[in-house]
Amino acid sequence: MKIEGRGWELFVERLRVQVAGERRRTYGRYQVYRDGAPAPALAGFMCECVGPGNNAAPDAGLRIEPGRYPLTTQFGRYRTLGYSQDLARPGRDPMPAFRLEETGNRVAILVHPGHPPDLYLSSVGCLLPTGPLADDQPIDFWESRERVIALLDDLRDFAPPAFEVESNKPIRGAYAVIAGEPL
Repeated sequence: MKIEGRGWELFVERLRVQVAGERRRTYGRYQVYRDGAPAPALAGFMCECVGPGNNAAPDAGLRIEPGRYPLTTQFGRYRTLGYSQDLARPGRDPMPAFRLEETGNRVAILVHPGHPPDLYLSSVGCLLPTGPLADDQPIDFWESRERVIALLDDLRDFAPPAFEVESNKPIRGAYAVIAGEPL
């Protein structure tokens, strides 16, 4: 799976599975592209559940399948707009996020910060942006939150109409492209 070189594309390349004792997570890198050109400030690493990817079982507890997924805004516990501005208590609801669509029977697949109480992997299928991590290293909530907000700010700049009202709306021309199935 590769980017198409048009629109806003969040490319996630899964690299390997990290292991720390009994704990496991998929670890990869991400890069945002606009019309095929990399956005240097919008790159890093991504954590998610282990695989193999599964879009058929609603509550698989696994990562989603490699593919190209359109993006939408999100409003609930995780929000594209109106997320918590509390900078003293990590993981305060609502947290910043956006959603992947066309994920088969999987629902609420989001890009959101890794958060307490489980900073190793706070996800059941979602994508958690981060800086580089060793296998046993927890996600830094504040850094992860900043990365999600930077992605949201760039998406808002790319497709302002999707951000005009607080309701789930497609972000036209914006996609997550996920590649790789490390076991």
